[in-house]
Amino acid sequence: MDFTISPRIEDFRRRIADFVETRLLPLEADPAAYDAHENIAPDHLERLRAEARAEGLWCLQLSPEHGGQGLSRVGMAVCYEEMNRSIFGPVVFNSAAPDDGNMMVLQALGTEAQKAEFLQPIADGCVRSAFAMTEPDPGSGSDPGMMLTRATRDGDDYVIHGRKWFITGAGVAEHFLLVARTSDDPRRGHTCFLFHRDDPGWSLGRRIPIMGPEEHGGHCEMTFDGLRIPSRNVLYREGHGLKVVQTRLGIARLTHCMRWLGLSKRCVALATEYAARRQGFGVRLADRESVQVLLGGLAADIEIGRLLVMKAAWALDQGGFAKKEISMAKIHVAGLVNRAADTAIQINGARGYSRDTVAEWIYRYARQARLVDGADEVHKMVLNGLLAEEAHRFWSWDVAAEPAQ
Repeated sequence: MDFTISPRIEDFRRRIADFVETRLLPLEADPAAYDAHENIAPDHLERLRAEARAEGLWCLQLSPEHGGQGLSRVGMAVCYEEMNRSIFGPVVFNSAAPDDGNMMVLQALGTEAQKAEFLQPIADGCVRSAFAMTEPDPGSGSDPGMMLTRATRDGDDYVIHGRKWFITGAGVAEHFLLVARTSDDPRRGHTCFLFHRDDPGWSLGRRIPIMGPEEHGGHCEMTFDGLRIPSRNVLYREGHGLKVVQTRLGIARLTHCMRWLGLSKRCVALATEYAARRQGFGVRLADRESVQVLLGGLAADIEIGRLLVMKAAWALDQGGFAKKEISMAKIHVAGLVNRAADTAIQINGARGYSRDTVAEWIYRYARQARLVDGADEVHKMVLNGLLAEEAHRFWSWDVAAEPAQ
C-alpha cells in the first residue's frame, strides 16, 4: 500500500484539526458544556453540528447521495483520528458509534425505501439510532449462536419476543436495528429487522450504570413482548442476519480504532505539555529518563496502531474483508488507549487524577475498549484460528500482477 494521502483527504484532515482545536478543545474545559452523563450537552451539540455541516465536515463516511462526502476507508482513518483528539469530536461530525456503523450498514444493504425511511433521518442528524444484538445471560454476547430473542412469522409480519441489554444509545434512539432468531439453523438462523421507537410491543428498561462516561442514550435494557415488524423492514434478507452483523461490525470495529488513536494522541499531548513545564528536585519531568521511556514507548505504540488501522482500511478499500487485520488492530489499539490514558495520568500526577484535565475521563472511557465489539480474547481466538488454518501463509505478502508484455 501507498501511505500518501490525497490532497482532498488532507484538506478534510486540516479543517477538522482546526475545528477541533478552536471550537471543541476549549469547550471541554467548561463544566457547563457537559450533560448529566458526562458527554456534550445537547444545546452545544446542536450548535456545533450545524457549524460542522455548514463547513462540509458532516457525515464524511456516507455517499454524497445521503449528504456525506464519500470518503474511502483510508480517508476515514485519517479524519476520524483527527476528530477524536477531542472527546466531543465524533458526535459533532456525526461519526460516533452507534450511528456511524448503523448508517454505513444501511447504506450498504438497505433497500431504497429503507434508506429513505431509516437511514436519511440519521444522516440528517434528525434522529439517533441503536443496534440491538447483545442479550443478558444465557443469551448471546460475542457468540450469536446463543441468541434467544425470537422473531416468529405471522402473515406479512414478524412478532418479536425476547430481551436485549447493553444497547448503546437506546435511551434516545428513534430508529433501531434488531437481530433476532428466525430459525435454529446455525448459519441461516438470524435476521436483522428495522423498527421505530414508537412501534408498540416493546419497552425500554433501565439505563445500566457503567464505569465510564456514556454515549448519548447510555447502555440500556430492552424487552420485546409482541413487537410486530412488517416484512418490508427486514434488512437484507431473512436468515442472513449474520451477513448484516459482519458487514456492520467489521468496519465498526475499525472506526473504533481510528477514534481511539485520536484519544491516545490526546493523552500524549496532555503528558508532554505538563512534563515540559513541571519541575521537581531541580529537573524538568521531560528531562527524566523514566518519563522519556514512557513517552517514547507510547509514541511507537501509536504509530504501530496507525499502521495496523491503515493496512486494514486499505484492504477494505481494495474489496477485501480484512478480518485478520481488523482483529489485530482491535487488540492493539484497545490496549493502547488504556496505556495512553494511564501514562497521561501518571505523568500529570494528582492533576491527571483530578478533573482538571480530560485524562481521567479518557481513562474511565477507555476500559470498555477491550470489551466492545468483541473482547480481546475473542479476537485472539480468531487470529489463532486463522494461524492454524494458514500456518506460515498467515504472514504472507500480497504479490502484484506481472506487467503486461
